[in-house]
Amino acid sequence: MRIPIAREGYPFILAALVLAVIAWFITPWLEILFGPLAVFVIAFFRDPERVIPADENSIVSPADGRVIKVETVADGRILKKEVLRICVFMNVFNVHVNRAPASGVVTDILYNPGKFFNASLDKASLLNEQNAVVMKAENGETFAFNQIAGLIARRIVCHARPAMSLSRGERFGLIRFGSRVDVYLPAGSKAAVRVGDKVRAGSSILGYWNVR
Repeated sequence: MRIPIAREGYPFILAALVLAVIAWFITPWLEILFGPLAVFVIAFFRDPERVIPADENSIVSPADGRVIKVETVADGRILKKEVLRICVFMNVFNVHVNRAPASGVVTDILYNPGKFFNASLDKASLLNEQNAVVMKAENGETFAFNQIAGLIARRIVCHARPAMSLSRGERFGLIRFGSRVDVYLPAGSKAAVRVGDKVRAGSSILGYWNVR
């Protein structure tokens, strides 16, 4: 049976548990500090299974969290065209494993080093460290999803590579300790969420392709 913990978290969990044990042997009072820390680290890297929606025309959320933007914008950096952008903000208590919004083939990976502003701010999408995955969907549409580091997040993990195939809801990476993921869909795609909605990676539907 699969352990519902992301493998990227094993070193951090081990370190937190070792600190908790050492703290206990020094003085039980220290356990008040390091015990909850170990619990938090284990909870942060949890990776539960998700039920992927059966509707193949649906686009699922790449992250757990809260929708902070649903807007049509002229994207000049990633897809370089008008897109429907849906932004999901993850706080430190959300599951941080990221999943592919739709099935297709990775065509490009665009990594940009940057700063670490609060990921919910507008300038985070321009100035923060980020990693964009561009894909060609099975229906021929080009879309992208952009992992953006936040105020506390200092490490973006992305296992996707050019020419790799990903299925809708498949795990492809994570961001450590608070962050955001923006999804860029072709103009004309239909949003199924509003600002303020809470979503879950792989199981919540963000929108639908424009069926011609």
